[in-house]
Amino acid sequence: MGVIEPQSIDYTQHPRVNSSDPVPPRGRPTQAAHVIASDEEALAVAHRLAAQFAVGAALRDREGLLPIAEIDAYSQSGLWAINVPKAYGGAGVSYRTLAQVIAILAAADPSIAQITQNHLAITGHIDLDGTEEQKTEFFGWVLSGLRFGNAFSELNSKTVAAFETRVVRDGDDVVVNGEKFYTTGALLSHIIPIVAVDENDQGVLVFADREAPGITVTNNWSSFGQRTTASGSVRIENVRVPKQRLLPIAAFDRPTIAGPVSQIIQAAIDAGIARGAINETIAFVKTHSRPWVDSGKETAGEDPFTIAAIGDLKIRLHAAEALLAIAGDAIDAGYVNPTEEVIADATVKTAEAKVLTTEIAILATNKLFELSGTRSTLAKYDLDRHWRNARAHTLHDPVRWKFFHVGNFYLNGLNPPRHPWS
Repeated sequence: MGVIEPQSIDYTQHPRVNSSDPVPPRGRPTQAAHVIASDEEALAVAHRLAAQFAVGAALRDREGLLPIAEIDAYSQSGLWAINVPKAYGGAGVSYRTLAQVIAILAAADPSIAQITQNHLAITGHIDLDGTEEQKTEFFGWVLSGLRFGNAFSELNSKTVAAFETRVVRDGDDVVVNGEKFYTTGALLSHIIPIVAVDENDQGVLVFADREAPGITVTNNWSSFGQRTTASGSVRIENVRVPKQRLLPIAAFDRPTIAGPVSQIIQAAIDAGIARGAINETIAFVKTHSRPWVDSGKETAGEDPFTIAAIGDLKIRLHAAEALLAIAGDAIDAGYVNPTEEVIADATVKTAEAKVLTTEIAILATNKLFELSGTRSTLAKYDLDRHWRNARAHTLHDPVRWKFFHVGNFYLNGLNPPRHPWS
């Protein structure tokens, strides 16, 4: 768990964003990752790493540089294994704690926090759907420091849940063909779980090595926000994988925490973006902003309208964070007792948290400029990254549907759907 020294990193050697060039795989870690033992340790490590990651966040965003050294330190810290169950050697932290960890890191650099999202969700899927042999092997990978990427969504399919990537069985192997986009973290991963459809139209996860012949990863992510998430493309051409690495996706066929887990991580990222933006606003107002001419005040921080606006932002942030904690507790209850009723409750509470974290992320990143003044828009500060990150990340799944599902639950007693976006 070494300390990163940003000034010693040669950023010129990093793969740039929005590039059509294939990127070779990263080497696997030469030593095993630290194993975190408790919720308290997970939070302490998250705070330590967040302080390091914040240092180069503006530079990485401005120059489009992937957080290579940062991700290595992050996975070696043990935080990528915190939801491995205790029975398999992990910390098995609560999902309340997991959401706190992600929010802490997202306040420092939300791209780094997002790179973990699919890894943690997939680790949860292994727990829900894996055989004992798969759990032992796959959790062993995670605890050793290997990172899962993501080859899930497809750019040209009719809906986000439609998949054209196919897998066929061939003796002791399976063979996968397809192309994926929005592949957050795949470029920096060691293993890429690929979502594919088999001969029976059953969805499966195929755990392919990042360096497997036939896998090409491109960092052609051109979004204005979350620029350094390595969310480009994965091309899969006749990739052969041992059949024991095929995991059926069955968690959405029955009541499980799979959907809420995916969603609470997304909500935690948005909460972190909001927290980071509010902290930047307060710091800028105190150190750079001028008082408005009509205020009669000596400093911008004495402006009564600015003071009230900061109070409003903090109240809304704390409300969102409180709902995030409530959702985490509901998911923990659903993990222990996955009945239809308990899982619906966890899904609805997580949706409520997602609404408030989305709203405060967008509001806080807008208010940053209103309260800080024109000079806050200067390129040297790169404060627009907060708004760009909030606007891009909150598009992951439409909040307008959260209102509908939450209302339908309370008004008509209809449970929300089961999928990763609910």
